[in-house]
Amino acid sequence: MSQEYRKTPESLSRLTEAQYRVTQEDGTEPAFRNRYWDNHEPGIYVDVVSGQPLFSSTDKFDSGTGWPSFTKPIDVDAVSTKTDRKLWMPRTEVRSTGADSHLGHLFPDGPEEAGGMRYCMNSAALRFVPADRLVEEGYGQYRSLFDATTKENAS
Repeated sequence: MSQEYRKTPESLSRLTEAQYRVTQEDGTEPAFRNRYWDNHEPGIYVDVVSGQPLFSSTDKFDSGTGWPSFTKPIDVDAVSTKTDRKLWMPRTEVRSTGADSHLGHLFPDGPEEAGGMRYCMNSAALRFVPADRLVEEGYGQYRSLFDATTKENAS
């Protein structure tokens, strides 16, 4: 499926106040008080603005920070990074490439065995698509990431 993921006035009008603040105004939601920090279901996380696939639960880990954390994006072209100098020290901001949504930040303190990076994301910037709904929601190309997991859960 070839699809262009972008920001539109319609997609922005569907956002909650928190989703808008995070994705459009570079906000941050509270740690441990967000939707996906403790989600352990198999599936993918997509940009809440455009639907662009961003991260897979297969790359999610418990960082102890209270935000959903991933070792890498689902595709190298899914996100871009830039230097963020808004706080006391420079940080690496992570944005979606399709809609240019602010997602969170990248830190070099992730699991060593997975490359050492931690993509610390805001739940408000993401929408979770469970593995058993990938095909019907138009993300069937990612189904193979979860074939073994979904077969085990069906047993």
